[in-house]
Amino acid sequence: MNDPQTARAEGAPIAAERGLDGAEAQRRLARDGANELPATRRRGVVARTIAVLTEPMFVLLGVAMALYLVLGDVGEALVLSASVVVVVGITLYQAGKSERALDALRDLSAPQATVVRDGARTRIDARRLVVGDVVVLGEGDRVPADARLLETTQLGVDESLLTGEALPAPKRLDAASVDTAAPTRSDHVYWGTLVVHGHALAEVVATGARTAAGRIGASIERTTTPRSPLQREIDRAVVFFAAAGLALCAIVAALYALLRGGWVDALLAGVTLAIANVPEEFPVVLTVFLALGAWRLAREHVLTRRIPAIETLGAITVLCVDKTGTLTENRMRIAALRGADGRWDAGSGAPAGAAFDAVLRAAALACRVHPTDPMERAIVE
Repeated sequence: MNDPQTARAEGAPIAAERGLDGAEAQRRLARDGANELPATRRRGVVARTIAVLTEPMFVLLGVAMALYLVLGDVGEALVLSASVVVVVGITLYQAGKSERALDALRDLSAPQATVVRDGARTRIDARRLVVGDVVVLGEGDRVPADARLLETTQLGVDESLLTGEALPAPKRLDAASVDTAAPTRSDHVYWGTLVVHGHALAEVVATGARTAAGRIGASIERTTTPRSPLQREIDRAVVFFAAAGLALCAIVAALYALLRGGWVDALLAGVTLAIANVPEEFPVVLTVFLALGAWRLAREHVLTRRIPAIETLGAITVLCVDKTGTLTENRMRIAALRGADGRWDAGSGAPAGAAFDAVLRAAALACRVHPTDPMERAIVE
């Protein structure tokens, strides 16, 4: 290639013009599995219910219900069981709604890919891509797998998914990178990133969980979520009330037996006083208020998968973020125009006016009709 804008990786293991044959692609698909990120381990209804019921406060409520039944006070036992049912129902409903919304988003994001198979270009489900496939990338395409560039022409890729950088990263083939298998940012493209300009042919080097995004997801999956401060406070409260209840039970039972006699009546009196100190309203009130917080966030289009996260969010006093795309929309906008007649600032609130029509018209004519480059999109808008 003599064109300075175009380069080819000579000696590539897969011929770009031919690609893989169908039989070999099927064999590799059976060996490596589908090109998709591992789904987050989801707990079923039974597992989520058990997780709620094994919270220390609910264990204490369960003990109180059993004692009420032993004492023959079925009414109090039913009241406690009703409160437990309410809390479990709210928790399961909120978790189920968030999971359904996330599943819908995953279905919308299922990509397609143009691949060279048996010497012909064809459009396939990106989940059927295998290592060694030659994919065709063009402006507006979502990169379907980690791949090494074979040919590239003025390629720029939005890698904000991985790096947070708003500007597209230029991709090119260097003489030093052609003969090495070590991945570099300049001659590799990565799953989930977006081609904003140019086009390329690339050989898939990693699919599914073996991609850069897949490794990030796997590391997140291995992390354990600590209990929130409120949950830790509740755990301490449960220990305190349980210890206080047992102490009161022993003291009252001993005094009753010494003063009035009859150890059975003394024990019943002690147990009655102990369970009267159980704060059965705590879990109901906490769950309802946190669920209300999740509902208010949902109205702002924020999904809450774990209700305790509401408490953590409410406790934030200082929020530290890194760069564009974290709190912003990761979109460029025209901030100012400068022409022969002066300068216009978007923050002034005044319209640009006819004086800057020529500037805007010239800038728009230099853009594509349906641009994907962030700067061009801002100008056209």
